Amino acid sequence: MQGQQQQQAYDRGITIFSPDGRLYQVEYAREAVKRGTASIGVRTSDGVVLAVDKRVPSPLLEDSSVEKIHKADSHVGIASAGHVADARQLIDFARRQAQVNQLRYGEPVGVETLTKEVTDHIQQYTQVGGARPFGVALIVGGVENGEARLFETDPSGTPYEWKALAVGSDRGELQEYLEENYDDEADLDGGISLALDALASVNDGSLLPNEVGLATIDVETERFEQFDYDRIESHLDENDLLDDGEAETDE
Repeated sequence: MQGQQQQQAYDRGITIFSPDGRLYQVEYAREAVKRGTASIGVRTSDGVVLAVDKRVPSPLLEDSSVEKIHKADSHVGIASAGHVADARQLIDFARRQAQVNQLRYGEPVGVETLTKEVTDHIQQYTQVGGARPFGVALIVGGVENGEARLFETDPSGTPYEWKALAVGSDRGELQEYLEENYDDEADLDGGISLALDALASVNDGSLLPNEVGLATIDVETERFEQFDYDRIESHLDENDLLDDGEAETDE
């Protein structure tokens, strides 16, 4: 009985390490991320691609209200997986930090710098009593000094840099697909195709335009651009990923 009580104390206390060095609340936050729909980031020589699965749970829900891709600055985009409300808080924080950097130094914030400021903020919630960790993982992509950069934030407050990654549900399968098919020489269109192919691989091989989010940050323009319904549908059609039901409806 006493052992169970001790276990519960480690389980509930965010600031308490278990005897084997674990923070259970952080691990639970990672589980919350796994319950979120998938987001994918792909870095190419021409820029960064962000693609998300934003499946709509009800036909009565406005699909435009499901937001998983956000503009943090003119040259930085963020995709999320996990608790949407937690993601919004972190994205608002990232936007403020980007503005502070612009006002203080007169230049756009670096992608790596912004990511580490966000993860420093996340890490504080792993060691302060009376709070809980953020149950969300972010993919931060952008252009820095003419080079595409792609980072992941973890609920523990650790940043990772990637060539391509997936967060959220089906991460194992998506990551395996990306590892097998990633091409260092791919251009931006190639990155879009890879991201959409990966999403389709865990969605019966096809996708609906209104259930996919897509954005790019181009190295040449250094501008974040989010795709509308028609452009997403066009890319799905080009890659033979458009859901048959959608194609029949269009006819």
